[in-house]
Amino acid sequence: MWVLIGSLAFLGIIAALFGYISNRKGESQIIIAPSTANCATCSGSNPKCEQECVMEAATKEIEYFDDEELDQFKHKASDSYTNEEVELFSDIMYTMRPEEVKAWNRSLILREINFPNPLKDELIALIEDANSTNDKNDKKHEYI
Repeated sequence: MWVLIGSLAFLGIIAALFGYISNRKGESQIIIAPSTANCATCSGSNPKCEQECVMEAATKEIEYFDDEELDQFKHKASDSYTNEEVELFSDIMYTMRPEEVKAWNRSLILREINFPNPLKDELIALIEDANSTNDKNDKKHEYI
């Protein structure tokens, strides 16, 4: 009987020792993959990436693009802008770099500024063009 209890205790100690050693080795071998979801490269094809970027943007301070004058349009309906007001949005949109347009649109959304209807197609085209340019650049770097 004592032999059986001694054998079980010995096996328990050996198992604990192997478990401790394997955990210790595992700690040094853990590889953490870098996050590939970067809001600057989020193309819109991955809804999870888009959702994470919107949530991230909502927790950060609102970014302005030298467009503080647009704050006067907070809560204004998209279809109620005058031609002069639409022109103001257009001027700001076309003076920024294409890769900034998507972030600018997020800024407007967070500031509760509705984008004028007459410019929405142009906004979408600029964002899609910037996304496709980013995708092409990413593919070029894959083969380098």
